[in-house]
Amino acid sequence: MTPTAREGTFNTSDGSAIAFLLHDALRSGAPRLALIHSLALDRSVWDGVAARLAGDVDLLTYDCRGHGRSERRAITFTAELFARDLAELLDHVGWQRAAVAGCSMGGCVAMAVAGLFPARVSALGLIDTTAWYGPEAPAKFRERAEAARENGMGGLVNFQVARWFSDTFRRDHPELVARALEVFLANDFECYAKTCALLGDADLRRCLQTCQMPVAIVVGEDDQATPIEMARRLHEAVPRSTLTILPGARHLTPIECPDRISSELLALLRRA
Repeated sequence: MTPTAREGTFNTSDGSAIAFLLHDALRSGAPRLALIHSLALDRSVWDGVAARLAGDVDLLTYDCRGHGRSERRAITFTAELFARDLAELLDHVGWQRAAVAGCSMGGCVAMAVAGLFPARVSALGLIDTTAWYGPEAPAKFRERAEAARENGMGGLVNFQVARWFSDTFRRDHPELVARALEVFLANDFECYAKTCALLGDADLRRCLQTCQMPVAIVVGEDDQATPIEMARRLHEAVPRSTLTILPGARHLTPIECPDRISSELLALLRRA
C-alpha cells in the first residue's frame, strides 16, 4: 500500500488562506506530527523528512501565512498569530492533539503553540531555533529587510545560502540548493519584511517555563544563525528536553540532514 497525501486550503478566523499538505499513515492510530518551516521558505523544507516518515506517521506540512502558496497579506505578523493559525489548521483537519516541530522561525512558532495551547501539543521539536535572538534582534532583522528592499531578494542570496548549507552540501546537492533559492526569490517583499520583524521581536522564553511535554532540540554544529549556544540555553530551560548537535551541518538541517532529523523526530514521538 502506498501512503497518500492530500493538498488543501482553509481560511483562518481572520480570513487568511493557508495551503497545507496532509500525509496519511498506513495504519490507524499512528502518531500525528505537524511541521513548521523557516523564514522565507515553505513546506518544501520538509520534503526529505516527509519522504522518510511516509506511512509511519500522520504528517501535516503547510505554508505559513505570507509564505509559499498561502495568502500573502502583509499585516503585523507575530509568533502568536502564526501559532493560532496552526491551532485552527489542526481543527480543520480534525486533530485535537499532535506533536509539533519547527525549524528556525518554525521553532519559534512551535514554542508559541506550546505556550498558548499546551493541551494540544504531545511533544515539541525545536530545530535550528531559539526562543529569543537577543536585545539587538529587532534592529538587526529590520536591517535585513531593508537590505532586501534596497537590493531585492536576490541581493541576499549569497548571505542566505552560506548560512543555510555547508560547503560540502552545496557542492554535492546543487538541485536542493536551487530549489530552496527558487522559493526564497519568489517571496513577497512586504510579507518578508513583516516576518523579519516577527523574528526580531519574538521572545518565547516564557513559553519554555511551562513546557511539560517531551522536547527534542536539534542544531547544526556550524549553524551561524542560531548557534549551539542558543540551543544549549533552550536545553537548560526545558527539563524534559534532549539536545542533539549534528556534525558539520549549518542552519537548514531538515534539508541538509533529513535522515538524522527524521530519526530525531521518530525518537521524540516514541517519548510522547
